[in-house]
Amino acid sequence: MQKAYLAKTLKGLEEVLATELIALGADNVEIQRRAVAFTGDQRLLYKANLHLRTALRILMPIYQFKAKNPDEIYKAVKQFDWEQYMDIKTNFAIDSTVFSEEITHSKFATYRMKDGIVDWFRDKYNQRPSVKLTNPELQFNIHIAGEQCTISLDSSGESLHKRGYRVAQNDAPISEVLAAGMLLMAGWKGESDFVDPFCGSGTFLIEAALIALNIAPGLYRSSFGFEKWKDFDKDLFDTLYQDDSEERPFEHRIYGFDIDRKSIAISEKNIKSAGLMKYIDLEVRAVKDFEALSAKALMVTNPPYGERLNFRELTNTYAELGTALKHKFTGNSAWVISSEYSLLDNIGLRPSKKIDLLNGSLDCKFHRYDIFAGKRKLFLSKP
Repeated sequence: MQKAYLAKTLKGLEEVLATELIALGADNVEIQRRAVAFTGDQRLLYKANLHLRTALRILMPIYQFKAKNPDEIYKAVKQFDWEQYMDIKTNFAIDSTVFSEEITHSKFATYRMKDGIVDWFRDKYNQRPSVKLTNPELQFNIHIAGEQCTISLDSSGESLHKRGYRVAQNDAPISEVLAAGMLLMAGWKGESDFVDPFCGSGTFLIEAALIALNIAPGLYRSSFGFEKWKDFDKDLFDTLYQDDSEERPFEHRIYGFDIDRKSIAISEKNIKSAGLMKYIDLEVRAVKDFEALSAKALMVTNPPYGERLNFRELTNTYAELGTALKHKFTGNSAWVISSEYSLLDNIGLRPSKKIDLLNGSLDCKFHRYDIFAGKRKLFLSKP
């Protein structure tokens, strides 16, 4: 049976996520703000959680109503038949997203929805289910836009960016979802070598390998929210989980460099956890010592930036990256993300593409640089 779903994502990744959903066979795909709506059956819901690289979580709307204030939320929630999805022994949690002038705090909506569910069971059985904030059996989401309220079941549980392979990290690692989205934007399919000269904890390296091999990122996770739903089809999920028919060989190399020995050690731990060491080479190396690769390659990288770092040192680092690209990466394309636009200018190359992205709370630019030999006009005039 076809049902409506909503896949949440990060700012700037909506079109990439929509493309992923269409490839999975989703119907009625519609891009929204930091989300993509779609329809599909239970099989597609399970596949989406397993295979989507740019989704944070996948919600299934179950109840829509209008409410002007928290008390009206309570009344509407108390009228719904909650036994369709849970019973007295089911523990649950609620998260909320509120855009309303009347409901000024998301916690008010959360509390009143919780009260409505609890009182529905109390009135019927003189008992109540429990709220459990960590690892609940059911995770609900209430979204309020003006007077329009939508309650959804969260099929993912923990955010899908938590792949399950990360066992170590350095300061402020890039989100797995953002990394995968950037790689897909850059056109990465595993058809060349790949390099990240600021590899940090190895996120780009791992996500690049997963895309190249077409391995579902959800395979590393221990659980999904839908596994605790009343209609969970274990046989169907096991079949999908064990299906590796779409995986493919990868005949190139992935290279990760970093000046920090600790970062290389962290990358190695995560790559081993993902079972991908045979595809990835790691080396402690500064960007100023970058050497030309023997084969065609794509670069996607997240150089250091932020208030905690020495700006003068960062200026030199970005200049060194630009020098390395100009002299050692000819004939290839490099994609660089940064929240410090002046640092991107210091690379000294004209970007052929600029994309706005959000890395955590930081507004960032994601620039593409096409590195050519000789004069730019001659390069652009080639067929």
